[in-house]
Amino acid sequence: MINKAGAKVFLDLKFHDIPNTVKGAAESATKLGVYVFTIHTSGGYEMMKAAADAARETSIKLGIKKPFVLGVTVLTSIDQQVLKKEMGVKKSLKEQVVYLAKLAKSAGLDGVVASPQEIREIRVSCGEDFIILTPGIRPKSRFLDDQKRVMTPKQALKQGADFLVIGRPIRNAKNPVEAAQDILKEMEVN
Repeated sequence: MINKAGAKVFLDLKFHDIPNTVKGAAESATKLGVYVFTIHTSGGYEMMKAAADAARETSIKLGIKKPFVLGVTVLTSIDQQVLKKEMGVKKSLKEQVVYLAKLAKSAGLDGVVASPQEIREIRVSCGEDFIILTPGIRPKSRFLDDQKRVMTPKQALKQGADFLVIGRPIRNAKNPVEAAQDILKEMEVN
């Protein structure tokens, strides 16, 4: 229904399972005609490759446009302390995000989901044609909510983000249309 209306679907289900299960999910998402869908990079190379291959093969088989497959690196609600103490990762946040982005690229993903704070390092490691979608985007006038690694929309675009996720600042506003318009204005100011 959304595709028929001329809009694009971002299916942010963050698939994370064994490779065969994620392959099936990727086939289903592709058949639905979504524009982009997400998987977790922490599922490993084989899982990511299964998703990328399934999206490509299914789109060819059906003669439809292949969706972008993006790998979620480290959630924007995670900071260095959580990464180290709760998740047992010894690398810095930026090192871990870049490591996962490079792994995603090698597995055939189109790009990653990462906080705006890691955009520059991902660009250097993965190139200009690698998509970076950034959540954790908060206008100047909004609260952080549970986000820990954030930037304003304008800052994220200057860093090189391809897509921005701006959810709660619009969804929870008294007037969502006005909130979206304010964000667009904020992005235009020099």
